[in-house]
Amino acid sequence: MGVSLEQILGRVEEKLGPRMVALAWANLVANVVIVITGGAVRLTASGLGCPSWPQCTDESFTPHGELGAHGVIEFGNRMLTYVLVTIAVACWLAARSRRSEDPRPVLYSTIIALGIPAQAIIGGITVLSDLNPWVVAFHLLVSMAMIGVCVLLLDHLVGTPRQAAPTGDRRLAWVVFGVGWVVLYLGTVVTGSGPHAGDADAPRNGLDPQVMSHVHAWAVYVLVALTIGAAIAARRIPSPALARAAGVLLVVEVVQGVVGFSQYYLDLPELLVGIHMLGAALTSAAITWLVLSAHQRDRATAAAGR
Repeated sequence: MGVSLEQILGRVEEKLGPRMVALAWANLVANVVIVITGGAVRLTASGLGCPSWPQCTDESFTPHGELGAHGVIEFGNRMLTYVLVTIAVACWLAARSRRSEDPRPVLYSTIIALGIPAQAIIGGITVLSDLNPWVVAFHLLVSMAMIGVCVLLLDHLVGTPRQAAPTGDRRLAWVVFGVGWVVLYLGTVVTGSGPHAGDADAPRNGLDPQVMSHVHAWAVYVLVALTIGAAIAARRIPSPALARAAGVLLVVEVVQGVVGFSQYYLDLPELLVGIHMLGAALTSAAITWLVLSAHQRDRATAAAGR
């Protein structure tokens, strides 16, 4: 007697269900890693190592010898998409195994799973537009948003029960979140005006990189000041969860500031730029955690997530 697809999926879901938290963490780590490897593609000028999409060249899906190391690097980054897909689908199946008791992980994991092919398409447009800096920026910002959704899923699964912060403090957390996204966006604008285009012939956005660097820095100053305010408010309430999230965000901001100023005065060495991209991914995660920490999470929800 044959086994139906529904039965097979049911068995897979049952086996993956207990691994939901581990898969949620793997989702977050994988989406941070793809930001770093994408940065490596750009910093090694391998953005057009595979000059076509979805094939690597017009004749082949894989790079050939004439493309050299750049082709290998770009193709390797494309192949990581399949790793992300595998993790995301496994996480989605694990979430489905407990959907009757808690449907929200299914929603969050579905967004993550659908975001990966969407990112692949945006990446293809990036290549086909010869690394247009505005498309490249959008590609990175979508990854930042996906990291935020990964944090949302993890907080739902393993976040500690907490009371909502007062209205004013919740609003402040949202302001920090909004300014944090302004900082992330301005960072992509600075990148689009600078020298690391991903290819020697790739266009730039035409803005003055020095001016945009200062604009970006001023937005960072505002973000740091607001984060300090959130940390002080959290201790006054008191709200341990919000204070912890604000403290982590402040540490990320300070490290990012040091790296950012260092790369600016050292003429943008590739290693420091790559570390700064990692910091941007961690910033996205931290500002999301801050907002979540300002809102209530009851014990029933916390228990269902584990």
